[in-house]
Amino acid sequence: MTRVFHLLGKRWTGLILAALMSGPGHFAELRRAVPGISERMLSDRLTELASFGLVTRSVEEGPPLRVSYSLTDSGHALKPAMVELTRWADGHLPESAATCPEAFRD
Repeated sequence: MTRVFHLLGKRWTGLILAALMSGPGHFAELRRAVPGISERMLSDRLTELASFGLVTRSVEEGPPLRVSYSLTDSGHALKPAMVELTRWADGHLPESAATCPEAFRD
């Protein structure tokens, strides 16, 4: 559990993974999908997720040059856990807390 929360417990990581669960995304799309995250933090988190083998980075030749990110099989394997965390949050956190992404609701 320590290894899991060392990575997934970091701010923004879960939201980035959630944004990628529905398919690949470009950097700007991910930034819009995770309100409040800075470009630097998004870049750092994506680099970290790639180093753990959860995300791949693909460069699309331009012009303009675009970079997209997608989940690996290991990243997609987190979906059942994310669904269960959403179910738990819906049942145990106050309504005033931030809502969970619809992709994780049954």
